[in-house]
Amino acid sequence: MSSFTDPNGPLAQNLRRELRRRDVLRGAANGFGALALQALLAKEGRATPMREDPLAAKKPHFAPKAKSVIFIFNVGAPSSMDSFDPKPKLREMHGQPMPESMGKVGGQFTDGSQPIYGTPWEFHRHGESGMPISTLFPHIAKHADDLCLVRSFTTQSVVHAPAMYEVHCGRQFATHPAMGAWVTYGLGSESDDLPAYVVMPQPEGTPEGGPPCWGSAFLPAVYQGTLLRPGPTPILHLERPEGMTEARQRRTIDLLQKMNEMDAGQYDTEMASRISSYELAFRMQSHAPEAVDINSESPATRKMYGLDQDATRDFGTRMLLARRMVERGVRFVQVYSGGGPIFMQWDAHTHLVDNHEKMAGHSDQPIGALLTDLKARGLLDETLVIWGAEFGRLPTSQSGNGRDHNPHGFTMWFAGGGVKGGRIIGSTDEFGLRAVDKPYNMRDFHATILHLLGLDQHQLWYLHNGRHEKLVDFGGNVIEEVFS
Repeated sequence: MSSFTDPNGPLAQNLRRELRRRDVLRGAANGFGALALQALLAKEGRATPMREDPLAAKKPHFAPKAKSVIFIFNVGAPSSMDSFDPKPKLREMHGQPMPESMGKVGGQFTDGSQPIYGTPWEFHRHGESGMPISTLFPHIAKHADDLCLVRSFTTQSVVHAPAMYEVHCGRQFATHPAMGAWVTYGLGSESDDLPAYVVMPQPEGTPEGGPPCWGSAFLPAVYQGTLLRPGPTPILHLERPEGMTEARQRRTIDLLQKMNEMDAGQYDTEMASRISSYELAFRMQSHAPEAVDINSESPATRKMYGLDQDATRDFGTRMLLARRMVERGVRFVQVYSGGGPIFMQWDAHTHLVDNHEKMAGHSDQPIGALLTDLKARGLLDETLVIWGAEFGRLPTSQSGNGRDHNPHGFTMWFAGGGVKGGRIIGSTDEFGLRAVDKPYNMRDFHATILHLLGLDQHQLWYLHNGRHEKLVDFGGNVIEEVFS
């Protein structure tokens, strides 16, 4: 064994002798320094400090209804009145100006003076609940009795990136941790061999908000999302370098860890995160390849997710990977429908029909398959599935056949994880312009998710710049109708 990799070899012993401050105290002033240190440590009860794994599983504040989250984020924003919030008045007044009584509410590129645009799709009632869902989503519609629609969410910006930050991080600026980072910080990981927080972006590119949408900001870096990339190698660098055996790598990491611990204080969270990440990376080399190997799935399962079709293969693969992740203890999975160039987003400023039918064609079957699969495996009861976006779209037209951004009232839905299905909460006005009944903001959205995971929104905080920072800032209202 090389002396450079042997944790008990002469090099490691010399490093320990050179860096150990207790040896200096023992040799100074006839050992009185060591006696003083011993007395202080005994008084503070820290004679044998223990370093905790920052990703170790933690107890929730109260009994959770869900153990994990799959957040399906639709980049660019689908139109609520064309998907889950039917507005017959739009068809009735198609091409006419918005009534003056509604006022002029514009988007990013329109001023509210444009004519009304009626929905091009039909709505049908589904399930025992009779929930109305657009013909855009025939596969999701099969799960109407599992869905809880909240039709009255609001955000504060008509611009994509700030609204995305508000949905993901609770603020309009890229300076705060993402929801997945907060959840991982609060609950740790159920898996010893996979990341606690996984992110799967659109292959064509990331959303306008970029990496801050899954970043850890001022939380320790260990809590940020881990990207799974498209293609046959979702996680890079899992293979060991040529000539590096598992035993040799284990000895090298052990030596690095000993050196790190000698140089770190007990409360050095950055060093603790680095140590934890080295260990996780080593374990992932053995376990992650199996977790991302969808070839082990049955032909029937692969077909259900649409892996046999060009339109659904990519998103179906990511939905299948999401199920495999939560099945193996991953705490938070974030999957993006859309990203990169505008033609691969839900951002239908023009040609609404072509845009939404393409994007729904990519995602509807895989999402339906995910809900079916989770239920069949007994995982839906403990997995919270969320479908949403940064805002909705206006009832008036843009360019004659599109819709501009609308943060004043839009729909998101929840399923599984203690959610009461077949339920509709809140409403927008008869044109779908503004939330009028039970309007909710993103603090309410986040407070509800934390509650379902057994986390008290006010107890989940982190001291930053002298302030107890929280995902919900000064607090939100838990939407109890979602699960009561």
